[in-house]
Amino acid sequence: MLVKESRTVFSQLMHWLPKRKFDACVHRYRGNHWVKRFSCWEQFLTMAFAQLTYRGSLREIETCLRALQPKLYHAGFRTRASRSTIADANENRNWQIYRDFALILISKARRLYADTNLGIQIEGATYALDSTTIDLCLKLFPWAQFRRQKSAVKLHTLLDLRGSIPTLVIITSGRIHDTKIMDQIPMEPGAFYIMDRGYLDFVRLHRMHLASTFFVTRAISRLACRRLYSHPIDKTTGLRCDQTVVLTGPLSKQKYPEKLRRIRFFDAQTGNTYVFLTNNFQLPALTIAELYRYRWRVELFFKWIKQHLRIKAFFGTSQNAVKTQIWIAISVYVLVAIIKKELKLDHTLYTILQILSVTLFEKTPILQALQTHDCIFSDANSQNHQKQLQFHDF
Repeated sequence: MLVKESRTVFSQLMHWLPKRKFDACVHRYRGNHWVKRFSCWEQFLTMAFAQLTYRGSLREIETCLRALQPKLYHAGFRTRASRSTIADANENRNWQIYRDFALILISKARRLYADTNLGIQIEGATYALDSTTIDLCLKLFPWAQFRRQKSAVKLHTLLDLRGSIPTLVIITSGRIHDTKIMDQIPMEPGAFYIMDRGYLDFVRLHRMHLASTFFVTRAISRLACRRLYSHPIDKTTGLRCDQTVVLTGPLSKQKYPEKLRRIRFFDAQTGNTYVFLTNNFQLPALTIAELYRYRWRVELFFKWIKQHLRIKAFFGTSQNAVKTQIWIAISVYVLVAIIKKELKLDHTLYTILQILSVTLFEKTPILQALQTHDCIFSDANSQNHQKQLQFHDF
């Protein structure tokens, strides 16, 4: 892509966004109906600016944008927005506009990362399913009451492990149990779905089995089952058993009448033993254990988006404002992932975001800006690389 040096890095970054498709999303929900100033596109730019520069309040956003006013016009800003203007837009513009646009970016990112090597020999799509809870103040967010004196929203995410791209994001109140989200997962035949034991619901797991999908999950400590066969293993790899079992519990055997594969693995690095359940009988037992190890990537996604994008400090208190901010944050995450792939950058997403945060309004080609700062920023998570690939119990 050719860029002009007279354009700011922020303007070049936003140029990667498919503006026509964004306009189609706005038209679908009549987002700009009766709007004379501060369009949906300007709202998106403003919120993206807040995410990329770590603004923590509407006052900070207003102050910083006004300080940069001479540089904003060519970046797409046409209105000198105030705190009230931004707050009203977040309150009233349909959050589904930004969800639909994020899904368009996600679709593009998944195509770019489709051939990414997972590091293990496996065909087909591989997903990790998990959720994270974002605590809120009950007085400000009464619609999201979680406990007696606490509010919260849950971010349920299905993460494509090839590229760590969120393919499905469902935002609910903190009261919604994780297993209920399994009903909304699109079942892709031949795909692997990796979950922790919080998703151990045999009715829903059997439904996944009937849909010709594979699952890998953790077994509870007192799982009632009967061994049918034992398969040979190499104990030097950490494997302790590879069995074909059937459930024997009065209810569980009715909910899941099929055979299951039970694998016990000892992790020498942590000293812990893990028991996995899966309906896949073809892959080697060690590969199944490695698959569960990669589930940690969804935890990294939650950690990354909480630490490096603004979703814990919200710029509005309504359900619409919260969902708008989360979906725009996801759009920024996916946009950075697209830039990384398109520009063939070796940087981590964390490093790219750090560089962008201090170069947004420099008039430098974006590729040059990212390459010039090679030695300035380092990935703070790199020292935990080995730890991140260990098994974890959440």
